[in-house]
Amino acid sequence: MPLLLLDLDNTLIDRDAAFREAAAAFLAAHGLPATDLPWVTAVDAGGYTPRPEVAAALTDRYGGTVPPLAVRTLLDTGAAGRVVLAAATREALDRARASGWTCVIVTNGRTVQQETKIRGTGLDRLVQGWVVSEAVGHKKPEPEIFHAAAATAGLPLPGAWVIGDSPHADIAGAAALGLRSVWVANARAWTQDSYRPTHIAADVTSAIDLVIGTTPNRAEQRSSRADTAGRDSGAPHAPPPP
Repeated sequence: MPLLLLDLDNTLIDRDAAFREAAAAFLAAHGLPATDLPWVTAVDAGGYTPRPEVAAALTDRYGGTVPPLAVRTLLDTGAAGRVVLAAATREALDRARASGWTCVIVTNGRTVQQETKIRGTGLDRLVQGWVVSEAVGHKKPEPEIFHAAAATAGLPLPGAWVIGDSPHADIAGAAALGLRSVWVANARAWTQDSYRPTHIAADVTSAIDLVIGTTPNRAEQRSSRADTAGRDSGAPHAPPPP
């Protein structure tokens, strides 16, 4: 069975939208200005700022107004409790499984938080497994986490596809292992010169459909069509070009 490795945050689920919602609720609950929302999301940086640094920045800014527990709650469960799985993504994963693909989530982050997202959205019933960086002791783009994902599925890593939104974590990680990849652009332009994804897709649904629609390469497809045409016409068919 072919192996499809999928990123979680901002790929399968819109983690940033969930965090914005949680941050807005945090500000409102503590009587803080709603105009601070861009600052909070900038500090968070899509989840890439280490949690202690985000906590320190929020404490420095709001320490006299907000109890430390509220900051920890925002960072621990705020986004995790609000993420949703879009119907289109669910349907794309169903199509992948129906097409014989084994889907495994590969995500950086803390195990409790990431598994809350996976189970809360029902992704645990749509994929064949997952690996979280905290649990395996390696973060994307390190090759070990991709090998761990393949081992979880009991499948070889060579030949797998990687889908993700992070050029560094997902696409560079795939490139280093010689794996094919699809970058989920989310309305961004590709700016890296040292490596590139195999394909670029507007969103995860398009990315999944692109991968599961991949068949033998175009030369083989041309050969197959030529063979079919030859049989239909009764004419002898030539061997495919080298």
